[in-house]
Amino acid sequence: MASAPPPFLQLAAHPLRWQLLGELARSDLRVGELCDAAGERQNLVSYHLRLLRDGGLVSSRRSAADGRDVYYVLDLERCRELLASAGAALHPALGTRASRAPVAKDLLFLCTGNSARSQMAAALAVQLSDGAVRAVSAGSHPKPLHPLALQVMRDRGLDVSGWRSKALDEFTGQPFDYVISLCDRVREVCPEFPATMVHWSLADPSRDGTLAAFERTAEELTTRIRFLLQSEEVSAHA
Repeated sequence: MASAPPPFLQLAAHPLRWQLLGELARSDLRVGELCDAAGERQNLVSYHLRLLRDGGLVSSRRSAADGRDVYYVLDLERCRELLASAGAALHPALGTRASRAPVAKDLLFLCTGNSARSQMAAALAVQLSDGAVRAVSAGSHPKPLHPLALQVMRDRGLDVSGWRSKALDEFTGQPFDYVISLCDRVREVCPEFPATMVHWSLADPSRDGTLAAFERTAEELTTRIRFLLQSEEVSAHA
Protein backbone atom coordinates (compact mmCIF):
# COMPACT_ATOMS: atom_id res chain seq x y z
CA MET A 1 0.00 0.00 0.00
CA ALA A 2 1.38 3.43 -0.97
CA SER A 3 2.36 5.74 1.86
CA ALA A 4 0.91 9.23 2.24
CA PRO A 5 2.82 12.14 0.64
CA PRO A 6 5.32 13.84 2.98
CA PRO A 7 3.79 16.63 5.10
CA PHE A 8 5.76 19.26 3.18
CA LEU A 9 4.08 18.29 -0.09
CA GLN A 10 0.65 18.28 1.53
CA LEU A 11 1.29 21.74 2.97
CA ALA A 12 2.81 23.30 -0.14
CA ALA A 13 0.48 21.69 -2.69
CA HIS A 14 -2.47 24.01 -2.03
CA PRO A 15 -2.53 26.48 -5.00
CA LEU A 16 -2.72 29.62 -2.86
CA ARG A 17 -0.03 28.45 -0.44
CA TRP A 18 2.21 27.54 -3.38
CA GLN A 19 1.67 31.00 -4.84
CA LEU A 20 2.52 32.63 -1.51
CA LEU A 21 5.69 30.55 -1.26
CA GLY A 22 6.65 31.62 -4.77
CA GLU A 23 6.13 35.30 -3.99
CA LEU A 24 8.18 35.04 -0.79
CA ALA A 25 10.93 33.15 -2.61
CA ARG A 26 11.58 36.35 -4.55
CA SER A 27 11.25 38.95 -1.79
CA ASP A 28 10.13 39.47 1.79
CA LEU A 29 6.63 40.97 1.65
CA ARG A 30 3.91 42.41 3.85
CA VAL A 31 0.52 40.75 4.04
CA GLY A 32 -1.12 43.51 2.00
CA GLU A 33 1.41 43.00 -0.78
CA LEU A 34 0.77 39.26 -0.71
CA CYS A 35 -2.98 39.90 -0.95
CA ASP A 36 -2.43 42.11 -3.99
CA ALA A 37 -0.16 39.53 -5.64
CA ALA A 38 -2.61 36.69 -5.00
CA GLY A 39 -5.78 38.70 -5.65
CA GLU A 40 -7.33 37.31 -2.45
CA ARG A 41 -8.88 38.68 0.73
CA GLN A 42 -6.62 39.38 3.70
CA ASN A 43 -8.38 36.95 6.04
CA LEU A 44 -7.83 34.10 3.55
CA VAL A 45 -4.19 35.00 2.91
CA SER A 46 -3.54 35.37 6.65
CA TYR A 47 -5.07 31.94 7.29
CA HIS A 48 -2.75 30.26 4.79
CA LEU A 49 0.25 32.23 6.01
CA ARG A 50 -0.46 30.91 9.50
CA LEU A 51 -0.43 27.35 8.19
CA LEU A 52 2.88 27.96 6.44
CA ARG A 53 4.28 29.53 9.60
CA ASP A 54 3.08 26.62 11.75
CA GLY A 55 4.72 24.27 9.24
CA GLY A 56 8.08 25.99 9.70
CA LEU A 57 8.31 27.31 6.14
CA VAL A 58 7.60 30.98 6.83
CA SER A 59 8.43 33.35 9.67
CA SER A 60 7.35 36.91 10.36
CA ARG A 61 9.24 40.02 11.46
CA ARG A 62 7.88 43.32 12.69
CA SER A 63 8.79 46.14 10.30
CA ALA A 64 11.51 48.47 11.55
CA ALA A 65 9.97 51.27 9.48
CA ASP A 66 6.38 50.91 10.70
CA GLY A 67 5.81 48.67 13.70
CA ARG A 68 2.23 48.06 12.60
CA ASP A 69 3.46 46.19 9.53
CA VAL A 70 4.81 42.65 9.47
CA TYR A 71 7.14 41.20 6.85
CA TYR A 72 6.85 37.53 5.97
CA VAL A 73 10.08 35.66 5.27
CA LEU A 74 10.50 32.31 3.53
CA ASP A 75 13.02 29.89 5.08
CA LEU A 76 14.73 28.81 1.86
CA GLU A 77 17.17 26.47 3.57
CA ARG A 78 14.33 24.66 5.33
CA CYS A 79 12.42 24.39 2.05
CA ARG A 80 15.45 22.91 0.32
CA GLU A 81 15.87 20.32 3.06
CA LEU A 82 12.20 19.35 2.93
CA LEU A 83 12.15 19.20 -0.86
CA ALA A 84 15.20 16.94 -0.86
CA SER A 85 13.63 14.75 1.79
CA ALA A 86 10.38 14.53 -0.17
CA GLY A 87 12.28 13.59 -3.31
CA ALA A 88 14.27 10.93 -1.49
CA ALA A 89 11.01 9.46 -0.16
CA LEU A 90 9.97 8.81 -3.76
CA HIS A 91 13.40 7.69 -5.02
CA PRO A 92 16.83 7.97 -3.33
CA ALA A 93 18.39 9.59 -6.41
CA LEU A 94 15.93 12.48 -6.17
CA GLY A 95 17.29 13.59 -2.82
CA THR A 96 20.31 15.38 -4.28
CA ARG A 97 20.84 17.98 -6.96
CA ALA A 98 24.00 19.27 -8.54
CA SER A 99 24.69 22.92 -7.84
CA ARG A 100 24.78 25.41 -10.69
CA ALA A 101 27.68 27.76 -11.30
CA PRO A 102 26.81 31.38 -10.48
CA VAL A 103 26.39 33.79 -13.38
CA ALA A 104 27.77 37.29 -13.76
CA LYS A 105 25.36 39.90 -12.43
CA ASP A 106 25.36 43.50 -11.24
CA LEU A 107 23.93 43.84 -7.73
CA LEU A 108 23.22 46.86 -5.54
CA PHE A 109 22.62 46.28 -1.83
CA LEU A 110 20.96 49.01 0.24
CA CYS A 111 20.48 49.69 3.95
CA THR A 112 20.07 52.85 5.99
CA GLY A 113 23.63 53.55 7.14
CA ASN A 114 25.66 51.56 4.60
CA SER A 115 27.75 50.73 7.65
CA ALA A 116 27.07 47.01 8.09
CA ARG A 117 24.39 44.96 6.30
CA SER A 118 24.80 46.30 2.78
CA GLN A 119 28.59 46.43 2.92
CA MET A 120 28.72 42.87 4.23
CA ALA A 121 26.29 41.72 1.53
CA ALA A 122 28.34 43.23 -1.29
CA ALA A 123 31.56 41.63 -0.03
CA LEU A 124 29.90 38.25 0.47
CA ALA A 125 28.28 38.31 -2.98
CA VAL A 126 31.66 38.78 -4.63
CA GLN A 127 33.25 36.07 -2.50
CA LEU A 128 30.44 33.52 -2.93
CA SER A 129 30.36 34.04 -6.71
CA ASP A 130 34.15 33.70 -7.02
CA GLY A 131 34.22 37.20 -8.45
CA ALA A 132 31.57 36.57 -11.13
CA VAL A 133 29.26 39.14 -9.54
CA ARG A 134 29.82 42.89 -9.40
CA ALA A 135 28.28 44.06 -6.14
CA VAL A 136 28.15 47.55 -4.65
CA SER A 137 26.29 49.05 -1.71
CA ALA A 138 24.83 52.32 -0.49
CA GLY A 139 22.70 53.84 2.26
CA SER A 140 19.99 56.45 2.62
CA HIS A 141 21.91 58.01 5.56
CA PRO A 142 25.52 56.77 5.23
CA LYS A 143 27.85 56.62 8.19
CA PRO A 144 31.25 54.98 8.85
CA LEU A 145 31.60 51.22 8.69
CA HIS A 146 30.86 49.52 11.99
CA PRO A 147 33.99 47.95 13.53
CA LEU A 148 32.16 44.68 14.24
CA ALA A 149 31.14 44.44 10.59
CA LEU A 150 34.81 44.83 9.66
CA GLN A 151 35.74 42.10 12.14
CA VAL A 152 33.12 39.63 10.93
CA MET A 153 34.18 40.15 7.32
CA ARG A 154 37.84 39.81 8.25
CA ASP A 155 37.05 36.51 9.97
CA ARG A 156 35.63 35.33 6.62
CA GLY A 157 38.75 36.33 4.74
CA LEU A 158 37.35 39.64 3.48
CA ASP A 159 39.14 42.93 4.09
CA VAL A 160 36.68 45.79 3.58
CA SER A 161 38.57 48.28 5.75
CA GLY A 162 39.33 50.43 2.71
CA TRP A 163 35.71 50.63 1.60
CA ARG A 164 33.81 53.87 2.08
CA SER A 165 30.15 54.40 2.88
CA LYS A 166 28.17 55.75 -0.07
CA ALA A 167 24.91 57.64 -0.44
CA LEU A 168 21.99 56.10 -2.28
CA ASP A 169 21.83 58.95 -4.78
CA GLU A 170 25.30 58.04 -6.10
CA PHE A 171 23.63 55.16 -7.95
CA THR A 172 20.21 56.63 -8.79
CA GLY A 173 19.22 55.73 -12.35
CA GLN A 174 22.13 53.36 -12.93
CA PRO A 175 21.22 49.94 -14.38
CA PHE A 176 21.53 46.89 -12.15
CA ASP A 177 20.22 43.37 -12.49
CA TYR A 178 19.05 43.35 -8.87
CA VAL A 179 18.61 46.09 -6.29
CA ILE A 180 18.20 44.48 -2.88
CA SER A 181 17.04 46.49 0.13
CA LEU A 182 18.14 45.01 3.43
CA CYS A 183 16.19 47.13 5.90
CA ASP A 184 12.57 48.21 6.03
CA ARG A 185 13.32 51.92 6.32
CA VAL A 186 15.42 52.16 3.18
CA ARG A 187 12.78 50.26 1.23
CA GLU A 188 10.30 53.05 1.95
CA VAL A 189 12.57 55.73 0.44
CA CYS A 190 14.28 53.72 -2.30
CA PRO A 191 13.83 55.26 -5.77
CA GLU A 192 12.92 53.14 -8.76
CA PHE A 193 15.85 51.53 -10.54
CA PRO A 194 15.95 49.82 -13.94
CA ALA A 195 16.36 46.52 -12.11
CA THR A 196 14.55 43.70 -10.35
CA MET A 197 13.71 45.11 -6.91
CA VAL A 198 14.00 42.66 -4.00
CA HIS A 199 13.54 43.20 -0.27
CA TRP A 200 15.20 41.20 2.51
CA SER A 201 13.94 42.31 5.91
CA LEU A 202 17.05 41.96 8.10
CA ALA A 203 17.37 43.28 11.62
CA ASP A 204 20.05 45.93 12.15
CA PRO A 205 22.88 44.18 14.05
CA SER A 206 24.19 47.51 15.35
CA ARG A 207 21.05 47.85 17.47
CA ASP A 208 22.12 44.74 19.37
CA GLY A 209 25.75 45.83 19.19
CA THR A 210 27.25 42.38 19.83
CA LEU A 211 29.59 40.32 17.72
CA ALA A 212 27.02 37.50 17.76
CA ALA A 213 24.43 39.77 16.13
CA PHE A 214 26.80 40.65 13.30
CA GLU A 215 27.70 36.99 12.83
CA ARG A 216 23.99 36.10 12.58
CA THR A 217 23.57 38.79 9.95
CA ALA A 218 26.50 37.44 7.96
CA GLU A 219 25.07 33.92 8.14
CA GLU A 220 21.64 35.03 6.96
CA LEU A 221 23.15 37.06 4.14
CA THR A 222 25.29 34.11 3.09
CA THR A 223 22.25 31.85 2.84
CA ARG A 224 20.15 34.38 0.92
CA ILE A 225 22.95 35.31 -1.48
CA ARG A 226 23.72 31.68 -2.25
CA PHE A 227 20.09 31.09 -3.19
CA LEU A 228 20.02 34.25 -5.28
CA LEU A 229 23.14 33.22 -7.20
CA GLN A 230 21.74 29.75 -7.85
CA SER A 231 18.16 30.74 -8.59
CA GLU A 232 16.39 29.83 -11.79
CA GLU A 233 15.45 33.49 -12.22
CA VAL A 234 19.06 34.66 -12.14
CA SER A 235 20.13 31.91 -14.55
CA ALA A 236 17.26 32.71 -16.91
CA HIS A 237 18.54 36.30 -17.30
CA ALA A 238 22.09 35.24 -18.15
